[in-house]
Amino acid sequence: MHFTSEQHLDDGVVEREFTLGEIPGILWTPASASTSAPAPLILLGHPPLGLRTMYPRLAARARHSAAEGFATATIELPGSGDRPRWPAAERARADLRRVMAAGEPVSDEIVDALILPLVDKAVPEWQAALDALLALPGIGGPVAYSGGVISIGIRLAVVEPRISAAVLFAGSFVPRAMFEEARQVTIPLHVMLQWDDEGNDRQAALDLFDAFGSEEKSLHANMGGHTGVPQFAGDVAAQFFTRHLK
Repeated sequence: MHFTSEQHLDDGVVEREFTLGEIPGILWTPASASTSAPAPLILLGHPPLGLRTMYPRLAARARHSAAEGFATATIELPGSGDRPRWPAAERARADLRRVMAAGEPVSDEIVDALILPLVDKAVPEWQAALDALLALPGIGGPVAYSGGVISIGIRLAVVEPRISAAVLFAGSFVPRAMFEEARQVTIPLHVMLQWDDEGNDRQAALDLFDAFGSEEKSLHANMGGHTGVPQFAGDVAAQFFTRHLK
C-alpha cells in the first residue's frame, strides 16, 4: 500500500489516498485512533460509478463513522474511475440501459453478465486491501462492510472471516446464484430497502432478505426512490455498527 496524499479535515479526521498495485483507494481515520487504541474498520462499498463521482457521499459516510470512532476505507471497483475499461462490463451496462429504456424486463442473462464477473474480481481486491489496512498502526478489528453492490457484500460475508457484521443496501440487481450464497451468510446483518426504488425488484429484495442465513438480521424499509434514503436510516445503521464493532 502506497499513500499518495494526506489531508486533515476540519473535524480531526485524517483522509489519505492510496494505491494498492493498480487499485486506488481512500482511508479515513478518526483523531482518536492510535497504536494503543486502534479503531475498528468499516469497508465502504459503493456502486461502480467511480470514486471521484462517489467521493462526496463516501466522505460524508466516513466522517459520520469517524465521529463514532471508526476508521473507514474504500477502493475503486474494477472497470470504474481511472481503472482500465472492462469491455464485457461495458456491453452488459449497454444491454441494461437498452432494455430499461424500452421498458422491458431485465433478463437473468444481463444481470449475470453485469454482476457476477464484478463480484469475482472485486472480492479478492477487497480482501487484499483488508490485509494491507489491518497492517497499519491505529487500525484493528473488528471489521464490517457497508453499502455498495449487495452481491459483493454477500460474497465477502461468505468468504472473509474477518468481517463480523454488514449493512447492505438492497438497491442493485442480484443474480439468482447469489441467493444460494446468501443462505451461507451467518454474520449479523442490517439491510436497507427503498420501498419505491425504481430500478430494484422489491419482491426479489424481500426474497433475498428471507434467504440470508444469519440468526440476527433486520430489514429497514423506507418510502422513496433509490436516492431518497433518509438521514435517520443512516443513524440506525451507525447504531448497528456500534453494537457489533465496539
